[in-house]
Amino acid sequence: MTALALGALLGLGLLLVASPFLWPAGARTASRKSGLADRVTAELSLAGLERVPIPAVVAVCLFLGVVAAALVQAILGLPVLALVAGLLGAALPAIVIHRRAAHRRAEHRAVWPDVVDHLVSSVRSGMSLPDAVGSLAELGPAPTRRAFAAFEHEYRASGNFAVCLERLKGRLADPVADRILETLRMAREVGGTDLTAVLRGLAGYLREDAALRAEVVARQSWIRNAARLGVAAPWLLLLLLASRPEAIASYNSPAGTGLLIAGVVITFVAYRSMVALGRIPEERRWFR
Repeated sequence: MTALALGALLGLGLLLVASPFLWPAGARTASRKSGLADRVTAELSLAGLERVPIPAVVAVCLFLGVVAAALVQAILGLPVLALVAGLLGAALPAIVIHRRAAHRRAEHRAVWPDVVDHLVSSVRSGMSLPDAVGSLAELGPAPTRRAFAAFEHEYRASGNFAVCLERLKGRLADPVADRILETLRMAREVGGTDLTAVLRGLAGYLREDAALRAEVVARQSWIRNAARLGVAAPWLLLLLLASRPEAIASYNSPAGTGLLIAGVVITFVAYRSMVALGRIPEERRWFR
């Protein structure tokens, strides 16, 4: 009986020792999954596809991947290139959504100072904060009117300013919008006379940041295009060589397959390194 009790205590002690390494890991995994879903949802919202569910995007990716792999295999007969084509086809919807979201983010970055100026003018003219935000559906810049029109419709239906602001933040999916809307929320809940001064200072900072980013992007554009051309040129040459049967037979050999795999790995590493070195840090969303 004593040995059984000691064994139970020993097992309990080992379980307690191991618990910090087991359960937090599961919590971190769930947090990472939730964070990935949040990022995908934010990308879809920013790309104007907020009504598209994530499973539909995954299904489209799988379908395009299978079609691309089948076409390359039928035309060239190279399994390695068919696998690469399948991966590229599966990644194509994600690339399109990311590029569209980045384009709209750049558009929004250029117009946020105008949005802030409209808010300052509306507040100074005596309008309430909900009316000032809702007026941006007609007076604001064109890229953001749709989101503010939805806010105006929801606020007229519910009258809950805080909830409507949260939904507006989800539609805009932009850190600058989060800061502007959180400033308006604090001003409505707490009050104060410095709202216009804070908004003017924010507008000045946003204009300086947009000008600096535009200059950096302009300087990097020709370097990025040259790097993309350098990455694509060997594979275009490979496609030309694959038009000859003896070249396809050579690439189907073990040595040819190893060469293609090495080329794919080197190309991927080189391209990702180029993107990482030239990436401009994006502001994180702290208030979602």
